[in-house]
Amino acid sequence: MADPRAFISFDFDHNETEKNLFVGQAKNSKTPFSIQDWSAKSSMPQSQWEAIVKDKINKANMLIVLVGKTMASATGVPKEIKMAKDQSVPVFGVYVDGADSSSNLPDGLQRNRTIAWDWEKIANAIDQMMGEGKNKK
Repeated sequence: MADPRAFISFDFDHNETEKNLFVGQAKNSKTPFSIQDWSAKSSMPQSQWEAIVKDKINKANMLIVLVGKTMASATGVPKEIKMAKDQSVPVFGVYVDGADSSSNLPDGLQRNRTIAWDWEKIANAIDQMMGEGKNKK
């Protein structure tokens, strides 16, 4: 598989550590893919953030939402999911930080597209995303 470009959406205030671990493990795992982290690296003014993030999501093959326990307070995540859907960028979620199927999901993320942090499951989800939305050949 080609190296898919993934925009990593996460709760900037609560799950930056999990985002860094996720991206690092993706680079060092023996899975047959790699993730290029195109997420925003710092906080910025809202108008600037929206323009930059929309452009990055448009250049990505998929958006991966890291779903933590405090996801309900992450106001940027639903915006990123909407930007992805508006641009036909497929979306799936991965539970992090002790979150599970009983945790709140951000608006726009489907429960049946949110999985445990398991690299085999993530590889399967990435394969699926590469055949959906703007990635369809």
